[in-house]
Amino acid sequence: MATYTTYDTVGIKEDVSDVISNLSPTKTPFQTMIGSETTKNRTFQWLEDSLRAVQVNAAVEGADASDATLTPPTLRDNTTQILEKTIKVSATEDAVDQYGRAKETAYQLMKAGEEVKRDLEHAFVGLAQAKVVGDSSGPTARKTASASQMVTTASNRWYMGAGTPLGGTTGTAAAFSETALLGIGQAVYDVGGEPSILMIKPADALIVAGFTGASGRSRNFNDGTKSLVNVVDLYVSPFGEYKVVLNRFQKTTDAWLLDPTMWKAVWLRKWTREPLAKTGDATKNQLVGEVGLKHKNYAGDGLVVNLT
Repeated sequence: MATYTTYDTVGIKEDVSDVISNLSPTKTPFQTMIGSETTKNRTFQWLEDSLRAVQVNAAVEGADASDATLTPPTLRDNTTQILEKTIKVSATEDAVDQYGRAKETAYQLMKAGEEVKRDLEHAFVGLAQAKVVGDSSGPTARKTASASQMVTTASNRWYMGAGTPLGGTTGTAAAFSETALLGIGQAVYDVGGEPSILMIKPADALIVAGFTGASGRSRNFNDGTKSLVNVVDLYVSPFGEYKVVLNRFQKTTDAWLLDPTMWKAVWLRKWTREPLAKTGDATKNQLVGEVGLKHKNYAGDGLVVNLT
C-alpha cells in the first residue's frame, strides 16, 4: 500500500512568520546631531558677523579719538521645503487579517515616516541643492539649500586633486586622506571654528581606520578578548578632537568637519498626518512636513569636496 504523505494532502495550514523584516537603513545622523527651531514664514533669515583682523593698536597719549571703520553683519536666508508621502489603502485591505501587521494603513504610515525622514537627510547633506524660492505659476516646488551651499568661504572648503586645495578649484577627484583632514581642520581652526564631528561616508571609514597604520602608531588588542579593533571613533588632531560619524545618506564626494551647534532644522510645519477626503471605498492619508536648514555662521564648519 502506498504511504500517504504531506505531498499528497490538501489543506495544510500555511506557516508564515508574523514578523516583517525590513533591513533598510533608517539612521539620519545629521538630523539627530543638530538642533531645531520654528519659523512663521517660508523664508527665514539670520545675521552673522565677525571681528576684524588683529592689528597693532597703540595710541599717542593725549591724541584725539579717531573714528573706526565699521562693517554691518551679513544677512543670510533660506527657504522651507515641503516633504510628503500620501497613502491610499482600500477598506477591504484594512479589514482582512495579515501577517506582520494589524492594520495596513498604520503599517504604511510607519514606513512613510521613515522614508520621508531619509528624504530630508538626503536634502540636507546628500545633495548640493541650491535654494529654490518656488512659485505657483510653474508650478515650481520650493527647495531648501543643502548644507554644502552654506559652506562657501574659501577658507572652509578643501578641494581634493586641486593644485591649491584650500579654496581652490576642483581638480581630479581623489580619495580622502589624513592630509586633507588636517588641512581643513587647521583652516577652520584659524578662522575661529570649533568642529567636533568628522562625518564621512561608510567607504571613507576604511581610510580613516588606516590612519592607525602610520609610522609610530599602534592598535591595542591585547585586552583578553581576543579581538582586533580596527576602527577610529575619535580622531585627536592638533586643532581639536573629532568624533567619527558615518552617514549613509550624505553626498559621497564630501567629507565634513561639523560643529553641530552651528546648524538648525527650521520647522514651519512639523511632521503631521492629514486624513484626506474620502472619494470611495478607500482611505487616504498624507504625511507632510515643511522645514529648512540654517547654518548660523558659514565659517563655522569645514567641507572636503571632490572625493572618489
